[in-house]
Amino acid sequence: MDLGLAGRRALVTGGSKGIGRAIAEELLAEGAAVAICARSKDELDSTASALRERFVSATVVDLVADVTDRPQVEALVAHAADALGGIDILVNNAGGAHPGNFEALSDDDWQADLDVKLFSQIRCFRAALPHLRNSEAPRVINVNAVYAKYPDPAFFATTVNRAACLNLNKALAQEFGAEAILVNSVNIGFVDTPQWENIRSRRAPDRTKDEFFAGLAAQEVPLGRFGTSDEVSGLVAFLAGSRASYITGAVIDVAGGMGKYV
Repeated sequence: MDLGLAGRRALVTGGSKGIGRAIAEELLAEGAAVAICARSKDELDSTASALRERFVSATVVDLVADVTDRPQVEALVAHAADALGGIDILVNNAGGAHPGNFEALSDDDWQADLDVKLFSQIRCFRAALPHLRNSEAPRVINVNAVYAKYPDPAFFATTVNRAACLNLNKALAQEFGAEAILVNSVNIGFVDTPQWENIRSRRAPDRTKDEFFAGLAAQEVPLGRFGTSDEVSGLVAFLAGSRASYITGAVIDVAGGMGKYV
């Protein structure tokens, strides 16, 4: 299937590892030019080098940026648009887990979680909007989580803040639909990423990664396993492409059946 991504220009936040890197790879494989950002210069340099080696003729731009900082977001989007010649696709993938129940979370924890989840999407969309308006087929894909619709007190901040992200997703789709700017959300469940290894090290340091993942999946996931990053990236690429031209405001789960809701 030709997704119509050849020549398109994409910005992927949190693109140095995990799902963000897989999304960048998927878009590059489909012929898009891609800018990735992350906070860690070392990780970003390593990923960008690997992408350029794999996709020799592709355009890969790497930019250090913290999406919780407004001036850095504005500079990121401006530099990405300049390097790529515009922005057609924005993938809001940056995020970080702040696991813990209500009593475990401080005000600083809540603020940090809001900044990296909700406000990063707000800031990136705002900065990218002029470029999206100049695109012939603008797309915004927000990577969120099933906990937005499936409350879990063990991930209290994620449950609350990702619900706000879904409402942002729908409201943006409604407001900017008249301009043909398509805004959709991919809701992930348990996906094998470095973030989950960090969670394991805090919650179950005496268990191996495989033991920890298997235990969680057995309790929560009908398919009985964690997903992989490339099982998420394929859907993101589809939503970014021409075959998804009548989809906006949607929330699509990639979670192996996880989430007890309809």
